[in-house]
Amino acid sequence: MNIMIAINKNRLQWVSACLILGLLFTSCKKDDIISPEAEKEVPTHTEGGTPYYKIQRIENLAVETDDANPTVPPTAVLFSLETRTIVPLLYAKTNHWDICFSGLYNSFLSSNNGQSSTSLGAGSTGTGAIAILQKPFDEVTNVPADASLSISKTIGTDDEGDFGEGTGWYLYDFGGTRRGDGSYNKQHVAYAMPEKRTIVVRTAKGDYAKIKMISCYKDAYTADKWFRTTPHMYFTFEFVIVPKGSTKFEIK
Repeated sequence: MNIMIAINKNRLQWVSACLILGLLFTSCKKDDIISPEAEKEVPTHTEGGTPYYKIQRIENLAVETDDANPTVPPTAVLFSLETRTIVPLLYAKTNHWDICFSGLYNSFLSSNNGQSSTSLGAGSTGTGAIAILQKPFDEVTNVPADASLSISKTIGTDDEGDFGEGTGWYLYDFGGTRRGDGSYNKQHVAYAMPEKRTIVVRTAKGDYAKIKMISCYKDAYTADKWFRTTPHMYFTFEFVIVPKGSTKFEIK
């Protein structure tokens, strides 16, 4: 009887040991399995649909013009780089737009920032800012530091022309002699300067864009076609937009 009890006791101990070893083995195997981390999705386009990293071209964006009262500021125009469309003024206090065309002939550009008292987006959630660089579009490869962007600046006439207000995207040739031949038809012409000026914008939602202003004349994209009688203001420009947090203006 004692022998049987001893045998059964040994069997019980052996079975228990096997169960423990099995559990330990299973536990180790589970620990050895490392679940792969989900790959972070890289955004390919803005919330509004404009692709990132691709050159976008806007031609003949028409804004209000009154040659009879040229010094009276016309109604401002809001534009979304995210959707490539004009946004109604009804949405000025939102983050639905990125750049504003206002001032003389609606030729001055500004950003949408809710913290700026001078922005049409004052009080909104817009986080926009703007700057102009004295470089051609293709040479602007780095996204400028946020500290170099202004939330209240407007960019228009350049000091190289008449009535300049600092570094601008165009020069105004009042007498037709700064860029023109002095003839009547070359007076009062606005010359975009894409060869040495690039606008940089932080959008209302925090993305970044660089903009090349090409012309403000309808269907006329080079200076030889710009005259005082050429229909205006019809903005043609190109831009590329990159996601929030980017440090480079990559074009893919």
